[in-house]
This record gives sequence, C-alpha cells and structure tokens, in this order.
Amino acid sequence: MSFPKVNAHLHTPFSFSAFCDISDALDRAVAEEVKAVGINDFYTAEGYGEWAEGCRQRALYPLFGIEFISLNEEDQKAGLRVNDPGNPGRTYISGKGLSHPFRLDEPYASQLADVRAEANKQVEAMCEKLNGILAEKQAGFTLDIGWIKENLTRGSVRERHLAKALRLKVYEQCSGDSDRIKVLLKELFDGKELRSDTDNVAGVENEIRGNLLKAGGAAFVPETAEAFLPMQTVCKIILAAGGIPTYPFLADDAQGNYTDFERDLEGVAKQLTDRGFHSVEFITTRNDVKLLERYATYLHDQGFVVTFGSEHNSPVMEPVELFARNQTPLTEKLMQINYEGACVVAAHQHLVAQGLSGYVDTDGNADRTQRSEFVKLGDELIRNSAGN
Repeated sequence: MSFPKVNAHLHTPFSFSAFCDISDALDRAVAEEVKAVGINDFYTAEGYGEWAEGCRQRALYPLFGIEFISLNEEDQKAGLRVNDPGNPGRTYISGKGLSHPFRLDEPYASQLADVRAEANKQVEAMCEKLNGILAEKQAGFTLDIGWIKENLTRGSVRERHLAKALRLKVYEQCSGDSDRIKVLLKELFDGKELRSDTDNVAGVENEIRGNLLKAGGAAFVPETAEAFLPMQTVCKIILAAGGIPTYPFLADDAQGNYTDFERDLEGVAKQLTDRGFHSVEFITTRNDVKLLERYATYLHDQGFVVTFGSEHNSPVMEPVELFARNQTPLTEKLMQINYEGACVVAAHQHLVAQGLSGYVDTDGNADRTQRSEFVKLGDELIRNSAGN
C-alpha cells in the first residue's frame, strides 16, 4: 500500500529558509508530489495566512506548526544533553496543529512576543559586533540591520540572515571576483582559508556563520536568559494556541551516537510521556534509515503521534520529499508512520478550529487509544483536499 507523501516541518522566510518565499516551497511540494505540508517557523505564526491560501490554490493540505528553543533547568543542572548536543538542558520544542487563524490570549501572547524580541536583540548585537570587525579589518563596508530586516527577513532576524547579508556584501565589494572574495574572507576569518567554492553560496554562508557567528566566533554574542522560556511555559503557549506540544528528536548522528536524553529508547519514551508529550518528530535527513525506523516504530507502537520533516532552515536547498541520511528513501513503514501522524495533526487542527476538543485537550492530556479515530478523520481531510 502506498501512502501520500508528507513533510510536516518546513521553515519559511518568516524565520529563515532555503526557499525564497512560500510559493517556492509549495511549488516544490507539488512538483515532488508531496500532498501535506507543515509550516513550522521559529517563534511566529505570521506565515499561516499565506501558507493556507497557497495550499488551497495547489490542492495541498496545510499543517500549522511553530518552533521554540526552551530551557529545562533541571536537565541543565544535571548536565543532561536533550536535543541540542552542545547545550545541556536546552530543548527544542515544536507545536503541531495550531489554530488558524492564529490566536493567543494573554499572558501567552506577550510571552511569545518577548522571547521573539529577545532573539532579535541577540542578532542585532552580533551585527554590531560584526561591524566592529569589518571596520577593524578595513573591509570597506558595514552591515545595515535595518536593510537586513527589510530585505532578507519577514520580521524574525536570525544569525543566518547576518551570514547571508555578509556574503552578499563581500561579493558586491569584490565585484564577484572569486580570488578577491577568498582573500577578503580569509582576512575576516583571521587567516583561515575558505573551503567552499565561491559559487557554492550555501557553503560560503555556512562557513561565515561557523567562523564568525557561532560560539567561539569573533562576532558571537551569547543569548541572555530571557531568550529561553521554560519548557513547561512553551508547552502552555502551544496548548493555548490550540496545538499539540511535540518533542523533536535529534536521534543518531553520523557515528550512530545519541544525546544523553535520547540514548535509552524505552527510557526516553517514558520520560516524554511523564513530561506530557504525546507527539514527537524527526528531521529525517539527519538519521540512518534503519535507526530512524527503529526509533519511529517503537514510539509509534507506544502510542505517540510521529511526524517527519526536513526543516529547510539553512541555505542548502534539499528536496521537499523526505529522505533519510545520504538521500536514502524512506521505507514503507516510515511512510505509513509519517502519514498517520500527519492525519492526527490534520484532524486535531480541524476540530480545534471548530471549537471542539482535539487530540490533546487544553491541559495537554491525550487518550492515545483514540489515535486511530483521528487517523481516519485526518485521512479523509487530506485525501479530499488533495483530490485523491
């Protein structure tokens, strides 16, 4: 049996994205026969209206998500790496199936606005620091944060926008001459050679980010404590917005290693349930297909809603159709698990939009025995939308 293709986690230019705009993302989905697509930007739902209309025009089923970086202080004190391998306690959390039109009452609306403002403030501070480096190195230009916000973002500014802006200015300053670009970037990197070909703009931007803007880089500015909401608060915001709190698995790295939190599969399933999670997701390009199937199947069998995505939150353009690491096609079992998960999300957001109770209630509780009923409803919604 074949299952419709789903990509339940895509970033757009409303945070940072490989796509030039929402139409680009959705056109690629159509070309690759992906039937259900989930917008999942950091800290914002501003793209929902455009996403919904674009999906309607293309007979795609829209899924509405959001992503946060939270902090669990207990895990931090214990030195426990959760789903950020470099920062104990720091925990990425997604919300799935949020209300559209998006609505959020107080105090949650202000909490979301404040954490978004803090994230922007950190990047603005990095831009200022970067301009100091450009002046010191006599690069002949500086970056204008106002221009970056106006031309490269849709409201949320991230370090990747700085990397892109710097790459654009370097190329402009050097009139596109490859040798001059390499010389200038080597100067900015304190003598470190550029490894990427200058035609590989994604590679160049990643090197700019890695050498200057990440921890240890000359323009790096650490986040303030205000940039991270507690994990429980993030889950409350997602629930208040009508969504399903979802734990994004990092899962296996290229050497087959896992974080402290995720290493014990049975243990992490119990821990997540104890923490109130009934939904998980994987960014499949990160993972070995066999290890991905092992984790996803076990969690699915435990009653979790399991969805997959690709993110597309870097300059590298990858397919919208999902693959595991090294462009390995997903197995039929993984296709089924992902599709059933998307069906639950579709059914949940459909019911919540009508003022009815969804898969999780407003307190985050779920009756996992009802999952098959939500799969059935979601299947009808997605297939009818896609004209199948």
